[in-house]
Amino acid sequence: MNLHAPLIIDVAGLALTEADQQRLAHPLVGGVILFGRNWQDRTQLTHLCAQIKAVRADLLIAVDHEGGRVQRFRTDGFTHLPPMAALGALWMKPEKKGEIAGASALLACNAATAAGYVLGAELRACGVDLSFTPVLDLDHGGSSVIGDRALGRDARVVTLLAQALMLGLRQSGMGNCGKHFPGHGFVKADSHLEIPVDGRSLKAILAEDAAPYGWLSSSLEAVMPAHVIYPRVDHRPAGFSERWLQDILRHRLGFSGAIFSDDLSMEAARFIDGQRVSFTEAALAALAAGADMVLLCNQSVVDGGAPIDAAIDDLSRAVLQGDWALSAASEARRLALLPAGAAVEWDELMVSDRYMHALSLLP
Repeated sequence: MNLHAPLIIDVAGLALTEADQQRLAHPLVGGVILFGRNWQDRTQLTHLCAQIKAVRADLLIAVDHEGGRVQRFRTDGFTHLPPMAALGALWMKPEKKGEIAGASALLACNAATAAGYVLGAELRACGVDLSFTPVLDLDHGGSSVIGDRALGRDARVVTLLAQALMLGLRQSGMGNCGKHFPGHGFVKADSHLEIPVDGRSLKAILAEDAAPYGWLSSSLEAVMPAHVIYPRVDHRPAGFSERWLQDILRHRLGFSGAIFSDDLSMEAARFIDGQRVSFTEAALAALAAGADMVLLCNQSVVDGGAPIDAAIDDLSRAVLQGDWALSAASEARRLALLPAGAAVEWDELMVSDRYMHALSLLP
C-alpha cells in the first residue's frame, strides 16, 4: 500500500501504452481521470478500466460525468442525462390543482436520486469508480462555464437536490465530489481561460454559495475547490489557500472527506501570488494548502506525456529533499473513495427494476 499517492493523471488513448503503465505504477500516482478521447464504446471502456486496475487495483478511476453538456460517454447505451438545471426547474414547477403543497420539490428530489443512480450504475458497470459530481455552484445568471450545470439559484434547493443525487450515487456504490468550493457561479470569467475574481465578503459567500458545503458536511465524501480568487478572504485562489481549505472548509464547516484540486493545467491554476508557476509548483502549493489529491489533466497528449513525467520526477525530488511530507491521512481519504462492493454488470443492470424505474423518473 502506498503511503500517499496524490497525483491524478490522464492517459492519451483508448488503451494503455507502456508509458501509461509505467506512470500508473509510480507510487505517487493515485488515479486516472478519463476524457472523451478515452471513449469508443462500452467494451473498449471496460477493457481500459480493467487494464488500469491490472496495473494497481487501488488506482481511482474518475471522470467528469455530470449530465447535460458535461458528460464524457454518450453513446452505446449510456443514458443522455439531463443538465442539473432540469432538476431545479422540476422543483420550481407549480403544483397541479389538488396536489399537496411541496409536491414538486419532493418529485424533484426523487428524480435527483434516480439521476444519481443511473449516472453511477452505468459508470460502475464499465469499471469507473467516481464521477466528479454534484455541482454545488449557485446559478447567479452570469457564469457561462457553470450555467445549466447548476441545480439552481437557491442554496437550500441546491443542497436538498444534491443530497438526493448523492443518495442515488450511493445506491450504485459510488461516492461523490461536491464542486467548486466555495462557489464558482457568481463570477463570469472561465477559470479554464483566465483568473476569475469574486470580490464579495466572506460573510456574503458563506451565507449563500458556500452554505451547501456546511449543510452537506456529513454527506460529502470529496470536495473540489474553485480556481477563483476571493481577495477579501485570501489573495490566493481557493484551491491554493490554507484559509479556505483548512480554516473554513475543514474547521468552520466541518468537512472531513477528501479534497481534490481542480485541474492544474487550467489557466487560473498557473498563477499564484502573481507569479506563473509550473505544474509541480502548483501541485505542491495545493497539497500544502490542504488538498489530498491534485489533478493534472490533458498532459498525456503533450510531448508524449513529458509534463506528467516531469511532475512525477519533481514531486519525487520534493519528497526526498523534505520540501513536502507524504500524508497517511490523505491516502486514507483517497482509498475511502474506492467502491466497496461489486458493480452490477451492464446486461443485468439494463433489466433491473430499480434501473428501469429510475429511468422513468428522469426529467
